Amino acid sequence: MTNPTPEPTKDAPLTNDIRTLGRLLGDTLRNQENSATYDLVERIRRLAVAARRGESAEAGAARAELKPILDKLSDDQSVLVVRAFSYFSHLANIAEDRHHTRRLRVHELAGSPPRTGTLDHALSSLRADGVSLSDITTLLARACVSPVLTAHPTEVQRKAILDSELAIGKTLTRFDDPLLTPRERREADEELNRRITTLWQTRMLRPVKLAVKDEIDNALSYYHTTFLEAIPDLYDDLETALAGMGHAGEVATFFRMGSWIGGDRDGNPFVTADMLDYAFTRQPEVAFDHYLREVHALGAELSLSELLMGSSDALVALAARANDPSPHRADEPYRRALVGIYARLVATTAALGVTQHHRPALHAADAYASAKEFIADLDVLHESLSTHNAATIAHGRLKHLRRAARVFGFHLATVDLRQNSDVHEVVIAELLATSRVSANYLALDEAKRVALLQAELATPRLLASPFATYTDTTRGELAILHAARRVIARFGTHAIRQYIISKTDSVSDLLELAVLLKEAGIVTPGDAPSSLVQLVPLFETIADLRQAPATMRAWLALPAVRSIIASLGGLQEIMLGYSDSNKDGGFATSTWELYKAEVELVTLFNAAKVQLRFFHGRGGTVGRGGGPSFDAIMAQPPGSVAGNLRLTEQGEVIASKYANPDLGHRNLETLMAAVLEASFQARDKPLDARFPPIMETFSQHAFEAYQKLVYKTDGFADFFRASTPILEIAELNIGSRPASRKPSQRIEDLRAIPWVFSWAQCRVMLPGWYGFGTAVEKIIAGGGLATLKSMHETWPFFQALLSNLDMVLAKTDLTIAARYAELVPDVALRQKVFGEITREWNACRDALFAITGQTQFLATNPTLARSIRNRFPYLDPLNYLQVELIRRYRAGDKEERVRRGIHLTINGLSAGLRNSG
Repeated sequence: MTNPTPEPTKDAPLTNDIRTLGRLLGDTLRNQENSATYDLVERIRRLAVAARRGESAEAGAARAELKPILDKLSDDQSVLVVRAFSYFSHLANIAEDRHHTRRLRVHELAGSPPRTGTLDHALSSLRADGVSLSDITTLLARACVSPVLTAHPTEVQRKAILDSELAIGKTLTRFDDPLLTPRERREADEELNRRITTLWQTRMLRPVKLAVKDEIDNALSYYHTTFLEAIPDLYDDLETALAGMGHAGEVATFFRMGSWIGGDRDGNPFVTADMLDYAFTRQPEVAFDHYLREVHALGAELSLSELLMGSSDALVALAARANDPSPHRADEPYRRALVGIYARLVATTAALGVTQHHRPALHAADAYASAKEFIADLDVLHESLSTHNAATIAHGRLKHLRRAARVFGFHLATVDLRQNSDVHEVVIAELLATSRVSANYLALDEAKRVALLQAELATPRLLASPFATYTDTTRGELAILHAARRVIARFGTHAIRQYIISKTDSVSDLLELAVLLKEAGIVTPGDAPSSLVQLVPLFETIADLRQAPATMRAWLALPAVRSIIASLGGLQEIMLGYSDSNKDGGFATSTWELYKAEVELVTLFNAAKVQLRFFHGRGGTVGRGGGPSFDAIMAQPPGSVAGNLRLTEQGEVIASKYANPDLGHRNLETLMAAVLEASFQARDKPLDARFPPIMETFSQHAFEAYQKLVYKTDGFADFFRASTPILEIAELNIGSRPASRKPSQRIEDLRAIPWVFSWAQCRVMLPGWYGFGTAVEKIIAGGGLATLKSMHETWPFFQALLSNLDMVLAKTDLTIAARYAELVPDVALRQKVFGEITREWNACRDALFAITGQTQFLATNPTLARSIRNRFPYLDPLNYLQVELIRRYRAGDKEERVRRGIHLTINGLSAGLRNSG
C-alpha cells in the first residue's frame, strides 16, 4: 500500500510518514499472507483512490470496476481486505497525530504567535480585553474544570491495539531526528516493521463482550499514558504563563479528572455495588503506583547533605520520624524523610486494601489518614528546599508530585453515580409501602409527593428495615448507596461528589434521590439537611430542557434544598444531555434548546444568589454534541461557564484525544484555555436582539422537519434498521451496556449512542444535520438571509453550529449511503425515505454555502480537509464490503468469517471517521 497524492511542502513529512507506514504494511501483507493478497489489496486501493477523483471519466470507470471486484470476494478474501484497509486507517491516524504534534513544535520553534486554544493565547486575549491578573487568579481560586471519562459502546478499539499503535507512534518519532545516522534509520525502520507485523498478528476484535471491569481497566490505562504526567505539566504551563503577568507562586487546584465507569447504572444492569467497589480498588492502585514510584525516584535524586546546606526544622523533624537506620543517609535529611514518606504510603495501601507492586518499606510506619497528610509531608520538603537555596530542585519532580497528589488524591478520579429517575421512583414507592408511610406513592400527584418527601427528609427515621423483604431493584440500589458511603469514608468527598438523575422532569425526582441518600448516611436529615454529594438533575429531552428553569425554580424555593446547597459550598450542578435531546428533536433544535436553557438557568441562579455549574453530556460526534471542544466551550452563553465546567469524554474520542501523551496534553490545555477565555467573554457585548427570534423560528422549522422524518414517517424505523448496521452493532463486543433501554424496536427506546453510531457507519451522519436545510430555506423565503449571515459573522454560538455542520456534511457520502439503502427490501419505502434524506442533504449543503459564502466543504479547516482527502479512499472499500457482508449475513450466511468481517469493518470505519459515536 503506497501513499496518497503528495501535499504541500509543510505536509511533506506527513506524506513521508504515510508512505513509510503504507510500504511496511504492504511488506507485511506479502510476508504474512502472499503476493496474490498484496496484489488484490493494491488493485482495490488504486481503484478506490481513482474513484475519489470527483466526477471525472476516470473516477466513474474506477467505481464501475471496483464494485464487482468487491462483490465477488470470497469470505476469506473479504476479511483480509477489510483487515488491510482497517489497519491503514489506524496507521493514518498515527501519522496524522504525529504530524499535528510536529507542526505545533515547528510553530513554537519559529516563535509564531500563540495559537488559538493554548494558554498563552487565552491569557493574551484576556489581557487585550482588560482582564486583570487579579480577576484571573480570583476565578481560578473558585473554579472547577473536569473532563469525565465515560464507557460507551463506541469505543471499539482493544487496549492491545492501542498499545501497539502507541509504540508505532513513538518509533515513527525517531525519524524526525535530523542527526539520525543511516544505521539508526535502518534500525528504526526495522523496529517499525516489527511493530506493524505485531499489529497485523494481533486480534482486532474482542472474543467476548466487554464487562464493566474491563471498561474500568481500559480507562485507567490513559492515566499511565497521559493524565498523571500531563496534568501536572499543564499546571506548570499555566503558572509559567501567569508568571509573565506578574503572578508568583502556585495556582489553586481546580482541574481534576472524573469518571462514570463503575458508577453509571442508567440502563446498565451490570454496574453494581461490587463494580463500584472494584473501581475504588483499581483507581487507588494507579494513584499509589505513581506516588511510590515518584517518591522512590526522589529518594535517589535528593541526596543533599546537611553538611553542605541547611534545612528547615520541620524537615529535620520529618526525617527524624522516619526512623531510618541506615548510616549512609545520616547526613541526608531529605532522603531520610522520603524513606519515611514511602513507608507511610506502603502502610496506607495496606490500610485501604490496595494492592501495591513496589518494593516493601524499610520499616513499619503509620498509614496516612488522608491524602492531605501526604501532601503536607511533601510540602515540608518543598518549603525547606525553597528556603535553603534549592528552589530550582523543589520545582522539578517534587513539584510535579505535589501537584499530582493535590489533583488525584488517593482516589485518582471522582466517580459519579447515575441512575434513571424512574428507578428511584419505584424504589422510593417500595420503601414507603413496606415501612407503611404511604401505601401508594405512585398514585400521588406532584404536590403531594413533594410534601411527603420533604417530611421524610426532615426526620432521622430510616425507611429500609433488615426485617423487610425487597425486590432485587431496591436491594441493588440500596447496596450501591451504602458502598458509596464506604468509599467516601475511605477516600474523602472528592472520591464521589456527584449523583446524576437521568430523565429529571420534576422536583420530586430530586427529592426522591435525597431521601435515598439519607438511607445510606450521605444526606444528613433534619430541619437543615446537608449532603456529601451534589444532587445533579440531568435534563436530556427537548421537553425536559424547556421545563428545566421551572423545575429548578421550584427546587430552589424549598428551604431544605437551600440548606443542602449551602452544605455543598453554595453550588448547584446541572447536567445537560446532548445525545437524547438530539435524538428527540434533531441537531439544530437540540443545540438551540440547550443554549436557551442555559441562558434562563444562569439568570435564575444569579437572581437566587446560588453558584451554578453546568455539566455537559457531550458525545464524540456532532449528533451527540461533539465537535471541537474549544469552539463548543466558546459558544456557550455568556455567564454560563464562569470557571466551572464539567464535560464528558466518550467512546472513541477518549482514545483519539488521550492515547498519545503529546496530543493528550494539547487537548487538556485546550480545555483549560477555553474555560479561561469563555469565563470572561462578552461581558460588555450584548447579543444582537435580532438573533434569538430568528433562531427560535429556525429551530421550529428544523424540529418539524426532523420529527416528520424520524417519528411521523410510516416505516422509518424499518428503514433505519435495514439500511444501517444497527443489528450487527448490537452483536459486537464493544461495551457492557445494552443498545436499547427496553426490549423494543422503537426509535424512542434505542440509546442515542448506537443511533448515532449506526448512521455514521453508513456515512449518512443524519443526526448531525437533518432539518437544517429546510429551516434555512424557510428563513430565506421570509427574507432572513442577511440576518443569518450576520449571525455567522458575529455570534460564536451560530459559528460553532455551522462549523460542526460543515464537518459532518463533509464526512457524509450519499453515494455510499445509497448502497446501504439497497439493503431495505421494501423498494417503495427505500425510495421514499432515502429520497427525503437526499433532498434534505442537498438543502443543507446549499444553506451552508449561502450563509458562509463557501463554495466547498471545510474551506476554513484545511487540516481536516487534508485528513479526509488522504483517508476516505481507504474507507470506501470498507463501506462497500460492509454492505456486501451484511447482505450475505442477513440472507442466511452465518459463517463466522462473515460475521467477523462485518465487525472488522465497523472497527475500521470507526477508526477512520474518528468521531463516529
